[in-house]
Amino acid sequence: MSLLRSLSLCLVSRTRSCPAGSLLLQSPQLWHSFHTGSWLSSSASSKELLMKLRRKTGYSFVNCKKALETCGGDLKQAEVWLHKQAQKEGWSKAAKLHGRKTKEGLIGLLQEGNATVLVEVNCETDFVSKNLRFQQLVQQVALGTMLHCQSLKDQVSTYSKGFLPTWSLLCIFTTGIVFWWCVRFCFCFFIGKLGENMTLKRAAWVKVPSGFYVGSYVHGAMHSPSLHNLVLGKYGALVVCETSEQKANLEDLGRRLGQHVVGMAPLSVGSLDDEPGGEAETKMLSQPYLLDPSITLGQYVQPQGVSVIDFVRFECGEGEEAAEAE
Repeated sequence: MSLLRSLSLCLVSRTRSCPAGSLLLQSPQLWHSFHTGSWLSSSASSKELLMKLRRKTGYSFVNCKKALETCGGDLKQAEVWLHKQAQKEGWSKAAKLHGRKTKEGLIGLLQEGNATVLVEVNCETDFVSKNLRFQQLVQQVALGTMLHCQSLKDQVSTYSKGFLPTWSLLCIFTTGIVFWWCVRFCFCFFIGKLGENMTLKRAAWVKVPSGFYVGSYVHGAMHSPSLHNLVLGKYGALVVCETSEQKANLEDLGRRLGQHVVGMAPLSVGSLDDEPGGEAETKMLSQPYLLDPSITLGQYVQPQGVSVIDFVRFECGEGEEAAEAE
């Protein structure tokens, strides 16, 4: 069973019994400990109730105990109380921090089957971007974008590509109400816990049929600790290639093409017939090849038996400086 299929089944089963926000809050110590009273005894039934609430919501034992004490042992009311407390804590701080510049953050690249997505989530400092909680937030955005991408109808003869700015992402998550609530809740929650403004900047997706391949590269890559095929970094690139046959070296070739896109920042693909350009060249195939400047990228690709069709490049914080200057 694929990762996304498993995730979808999990979402369906769990949303029948709990608010969507709890799906993401699996870390046992996500928010501060409360002072606890003595409502819960040491009886087996009380412990079973406490364990059930913790398994259902993902919150710590201390917070679950406090919730049961406050709600007189009513499991449903305790669950509602827990979510209200988390929302109150995170959303109030999010409102105060709204508008602060978010130049740092992470690019997330996720590949699953014939679909690949690239997302950017921003924060204020590099220190927070290295925090596990922030990385989990990027993971949720990537998963939501991937589910959207895989829900789209496949193209039989060519690839498909799309860009999703913030407002569009929220509209998509509204149609999949679980993910919209999860992302909205998590942004506010993590803003409250990490004390920095955070923004969901953009996302892109590419979906390819047979005969196409998506090469990828993330600069300064680190893998998500909980999702093996999610790669995080400061720069990311996808390169769409067309090939008549599956080649053993496609993964390595795709990585090299992605490296070139990250390093040389082309603006268009261009053509193999274009004249070779210098360092200022913006057509990808006419640029000096990043790993061997004595030839152009087109001259490197042509003998490989593939055609470069398209690419996507994300640079974390891109455009922030220009916006400040204006």
